[in-house]
Amino acid sequence: MKKNIALVAGGYSGEYVISVQSAVTIENNLDSSKYAVYKVIITRESWSYTAPDGTVHEIDKNDFSLTVNGNKVKFDAVFIGIHGTPGEDGRLQGYFEMLGIPYTSCGMVTSAITFNKSYCNKIVAAFDVVNVAKSMHIFRDQPYNTNDILAKLRLPFFVKPAEGGSSIGMSKVKTAEELQPAIDKAFNEDSQVLIEEFVKGRELTIGMYLSGGKLNVLPITEVVSSKEFFDYEAKYTPGVSNEITPAPVPDDITSLVQQTAGKLYHLLNCRGIVRIDFIWDDTNNKLFFLEANTMPGQSENSLVPQQVRAAGKTLQEFYGAVLEEAMAK
Repeated sequence: MKKNIALVAGGYSGEYVISVQSAVTIENNLDSSKYAVYKVIITRESWSYTAPDGTVHEIDKNDFSLTVNGNKVKFDAVFIGIHGTPGEDGRLQGYFEMLGIPYTSCGMVTSAITFNKSYCNKIVAAFDVVNVAKSMHIFRDQPYNTNDILAKLRLPFFVKPAEGGSSIGMSKVKTAEELQPAIDKAFNEDSQVLIEEFVKGRELTIGMYLSGGKLNVLPITEVVSSKEFFDYEAKYTPGVSNEITPAPVPDDITSLVQQTAGKLYHLLNCRGIVRIDFIWDDTNNKLFFLEANTMPGQSENSLVPQQVRAAGKTLQEFYGAVLEEAMAK
């Protein structure tokens, strides 16, 4: 008998469109002989499923169920496809945990910690398994001083929303005059801002997932952007960046990235699909942690699907393994 799977997409952030694109890829690659997939779009106004005949059915939030043609549909598991809030920051995870419904991502606490780049940096630095760039964390409702920031951090640096993805609201600051406008831009997206020293090097990113209780580490991708950094345009505009999988790096760096990513996956108590981004300072041969993404993009050309194909796997095998692992828990 087919398992009923809710594929949740949308969300409340600027990553809504990317989430919907990810959901298309996931839905197209979930085995229809095993799973009855109901794509649930979550917005601030409604949580709803649109049937093939165009009829819209609202989710009953009391138990996260649907009633379709008089029949109550309860879900065996939820495949979370939301980037940003509330699907990547622990909110939906806590809700599904209270209802006892399995889901495919990291747990509530891990999701919340990794979603906040500044707090995650502090925790990763404490693990002492990888370098972390020097940074400062400021809040919209608390006083801050740009002169103090400039005194404590070395230009250039990145200014970014502490909680947000797809590089929305992010700036590279090279001069003191650029700092305040960059902070204002980031505060337009979030109430917390991370200001982080720039590390010169090569951007390497690697996806991982659990299957049968075993961690599977995918091939590394090197991201080479024609822009100054891998911003929203570079991520989602064809031709602006070059993504090379497997990354053309020495074997010892491949091993270092794989081992470090695996350690962080376990130390952060991750589950499901996680992509960890690094900067390899090839001049000084140092590896720096950038961020842990617990709901990485899943559109056809996104980094993790590229890595899955480079590993010789199909997306159907991949998503099936992730879903089965969630239900086995």
